[in-house]
Amino acid sequence: MIEIIPAIDLIDGKCVRLSQGDYAQKKVYNENPLEVAKMFSDAGIRRLHLVDLDGAKAHHIVNHKALEQIAAQTDLIIDFGGGLKSDDDLRIAFESGAKMITGGSIAVRQPEVFASWINKFGGDKIILGADVKDEKIAVGGWIETTELDLIPFVQKYIKMGISKVICTDISKDGMLQGTALDLYKKMLVNEPDMYLIASGGVSSVEDIEQLEEARVPAVIIGKAIYEGKIRLPDLRRFIYL
Repeated sequence: MIEIIPAIDLIDGKCVRLSQGDYAQKKVYNENPLEVAKMFSDAGIRRLHLVDLDGAKAHHIVNHKALEQIAAQTDLIIDFGGGLKSDDDLRIAFESGAKMITGGSIAVRQPEVFASWINKFGGDKIILGADVKDEKIAVGGWIETTELDLIPFVQKYIKMGISKVICTDISKDGMLQGTALDLYKKMLVNEPDMYLIASGGVSSVEDIEQLEEARVPAVIIGKAIYEGKIRLPDLRRFIYL
């Protein structure tokens, strides 16, 4: 069974989606993220991926009030990411109700800080965000591609205790053209016990079925839900009730 994790991306406290991480290609779907979160919760969904896009730009947590509201008024288990750079950011995120946080750029640019978070909070609370382009890690809201190869990068942090990895293929994200299925299969061949969370490109229930068949443990779905390509009732058979 594959775990379904809808995404809410936040700009100015509103629920938005970008295409390929481009802030110029922003579309507002709802002024009230809490309303969206309640809709997911009412459908039986238990997890939420909440992304602070303002925080990603500002390099510190910004939309913690939205996190606080959703955590207080739903039963969703929230992982929160976007611009978390300091111990203080993590403190605010966890105090605001996040059960897990996702770190991406910081794992590249300040690996010692990210490693200290793993040691302090444990691999079950810290998720590695591995954004990738042509199997190279990308950072800074995907503006910059590094020379770091995806699989060795992920393996380094698995050795440190990370168990959950969100892998987003930048070329797929927000494009509704299918997932990076072959890449995920390759990752699981190298690290079969990793809790791999596929992200980017989901456009249909068939995409989810293909990931499930490939034994990918979890998938983040964003734009496909907001654009009506996937309806919440379509997800019932994937949801743990």
